[in-house]
Amino acid sequence: MNVYMTLGTYDYLASLTEKHDQKIFLMQGESSALAYTEGENIFQEPRSYETVDHQGDLQEEGFVVMNNIPVTDEGRPLFEDRFKNRAGAIEDSPGFQAIRILRPAEGNTYVVFTQWKDESSFEDWKNSQAFQKAHKNSGPQSKEKPSFSAGPAYLTKYHMTKPD
Repeated sequence: MNVYMTLGTYDYLASLTEKHDQKIFLMQGESSALAYTEGENIFQEPRSYETVDHQGDLQEEGFVVMNNIPVTDEGRPLFEDRFKNRAGAIEDSPGFQAIRILRPAEGNTYVVFTQWKDESSFEDWKNSQAFQKAHKNSGPQSKEKPSFSAGPAYLTKYHMTKPD
């Protein structure tokens, strides 16, 4: 499954939903809006991804956290294998809605896209023992960066929105 995302003003991105039959998810972040679609590209300047793994169905309401993780060329198979063979504990977390592991078509920054019922559900997961176990060798508390790392990871957060 292919995924496409683009940034823009909320009004512009909302106007795209009127022009296309394809499902477009709109999100509002602190400094920008983001449009997300799966399937065919409908954006002029998309960030393009291939889905490595996914669980759950995206919802029109919720809270999205994208963990942007730069990965070395040599580390791609290790990174992808780690996610394909993960324990799946996140899916059992209260408030979890969906996860997408996204391989970039260009560049080296993978996106671990998670959707939650609300921000507090994400925070509860982040403070859980399941999170600590899943991230013991590569998470924020890890002393050494993983061998696949090509730089520091960073989070982007969005609230799902619907056009008026």
